[in-house]
Amino acid sequence: MTSPIHRFAAGASRAAIATALTFLALTLGARAGMAETFAYVGNADSNDISVFKLAENGEMTPVQTAAFPGVDKPGSSTPLAITPDHRVLIAGVRSQPFQAVSFAIDPKTGQLSHIGNGPLADSMANIATDRGGKVLFSASYGGNKVAVNPLGANGVVAAPTQVIPTGLNAHAFLPSPDNRFVFATNLGSDQVLSFSFEPTTGALTPNDPQAYKLPEKSGPRHFVFHPNGKFVYMIHELNGDVAAFNYEAKGGAWDEIQRTTALPEGFTGKPWAADIHITPDGRFLYASERTTNTLTAYKVDTSSGKLTTIGSVPTEKQPRGFNIDPSSRYLAAVGELSDGMTVYAIDPSSGALTKLKSYPTGKKPNWVEFVNLP
Repeated sequence: MTSPIHRFAAGASRAAIATALTFLALTLGARAGMAETFAYVGNADSNDISVFKLAENGEMTPVQTAAFPGVDKPGSSTPLAITPDHRVLIAGVRSQPFQAVSFAIDPKTGQLSHIGNGPLADSMANIATDRGGKVLFSASYGGNKVAVNPLGANGVVAAPTQVIPTGLNAHAFLPSPDNRFVFATNLGSDQVLSFSFEPTTGALTPNDPQAYKLPEKSGPRHFVFHPNGKFVYMIHELNGDVAAFNYEAKGGAWDEIQRTTALPEGFTGKPWAADIHITPDGRFLYASERTTNTLTAYKVDTSSGKLTTIGSVPTEKQPRGFNIDPSSRYLAAVGELSDGMTVYAIDPSSGALTKLKSYPTGKKPNWVEFVNLP
């Protein structure tokens, strides 16, 4: 079959010429607009980031291993954050001196180039930017505090402008979808703290109410907002619970609507749940559990916010971190004790996970971030 270009070359009508030119324009435009997807894995014991390129079929290709300049000792984990414009990746170092290491992301290759280091207020278990990319939020598990650091125009972290004491074991510290509120889990105090956020000044003030109490010894750890902004989902480390909340955007209020589990059926040991993520299309939710080395999948009712458990699959050993690619088609999980990453295909109808392939990473991987680069 000949293309419109060949027919044009053979001498065709004006209609054929127009068709050929349209074909050419669409082809070139599609190629120019294609986005490449990259995965970044934070490795605590090797003090570096493994960079992979994700293909359309779910295949991962190693691209780079980026070391942390100016960092000599490994920390207990390596939290990562990517700025909203996808220009900068920031890694939190949990060994002294506590630092945030900033890298420029090459928009064509996905590779990382070191920009500079900035001070953190403590050993931070979690870092995240605000929705405008002007400040970095961080939470200290051992220091029982959260902090706010301004971000320079080049993406380097400046000294903290606010350091706020919390309950025991602050673990996650994330902004609301509209950037008006910021919430902090306190794993040891079984609560979520709520702050109002002023994006212009970067200042936090206590919200009313400031704390939401959760079941005793449940250990609230990580949480995610549904893409529609109406629901929040939280994983509890100590009892393996997954809780769903209605989210009221006007006042930043949480209202629990459901509580289920990340533990496989028949489990009788000590829970040690870790991470939670939702597909960008909002249809499926996943949670990791470290005692059983499993991932549990849930179907999300986008109207009510409630979850239906799909089932669990085995994964990497001690799966502290995982994430989902922007297309909602693939999930990548890393194992702190396996030094590896496994990629799964997400069934678009059921949400079930199918293992595709495993890859070596750096030592003690614990964090995964995906980004699309045009």
